[in-house]
Amino acid sequence: MALIQVSFVSQCLFRSVPIQVILPVDKISFDGSPVPPPKPFKTLYLLHGLLGSCGDWVSGTRIQRWAEERDLAVVMPSGDNHFYLDQPAGGDRYGQYIGEELVEITRRMFPLSRRREDTFIGGLSMGGYGAVRNGLKYHETFSHIIGLSSALHILEDAENAGSARISFEESNFGPLNEAVSSDRNPRVLIERLVRENAELPRIYLACGTGDSLIDVNRAYRKAFEDAGFDITWAETDGGHTWDLWDDQIHRALDWLPLKMTGQGRNSGNVGV
Repeated sequence: MALIQVSFVSQCLFRSVPIQVILPVDKISFDGSPVPPPKPFKTLYLLHGLLGSCGDWVSGTRIQRWAEERDLAVVMPSGDNHFYLDQPAGGDRYGQYIGEELVEITRRMFPLSRRREDTFIGGLSMGGYGAVRNGLKYHETFSHIIGLSSALHILEDAENAGSARISFEESNFGPLNEAVSSDRNPRVLIERLVRENAELPRIYLACGTGDSLIDVNRAYRKAFEDAGFDITWAETDGGHTWDLWDDQIHRALDWLPLKMTGQGRNSGNVGV
């Protein structure tokens, strides 16, 4: 399994940015012969949470092993703390970066499928919000959306937000009273896709019952169901923790349209 660190100059962010990529191109069999990989690869764009970076998913979960078993490419960008949104003040276009630029440049760099049905987006917490929002906004690119413990609460009660919360959140969302009715609000996008009779992405939402975000995730489950989306809901014991996300990303990969192909030979799978 190849784990690749890449830096490239982003037009949307106007600077050099890092990504990590899991690419199962280096499998060998137990007799030592190479295993021809499928090309092009199905791809999951996987977003980290607040205070995180592009390395979080590899250090916090077993995503590398599970991706190899399924011949899945995984692209993990850094979103800083900006909720993967185009920024109203600073000019950084994080939403466009995730939904357009990152997809296009990684498809040029690596043997990735260009088909919508092979292209997925997911994330946890802040990244769960980013996956849901950008997966809906760029629904012509992403066919499946995975949101784990998604931070979907910010625009749910904007009028009653405390001043400290408003200061941080408006730095990312702009004025909250305006963001509520914009495409920064996933509810607006849900309504828009249904109204336009768009091809709806399939949804996987999961949250722990001990997580403060459980109520808003339950509410979004209902919103997706009421709108006619094909949604899989996973409510489980646990909180806002890597133990839950490690378990749920494994279950989410089983939910994606992937085939088990098995691990290649490596230091953790030597066949002795």
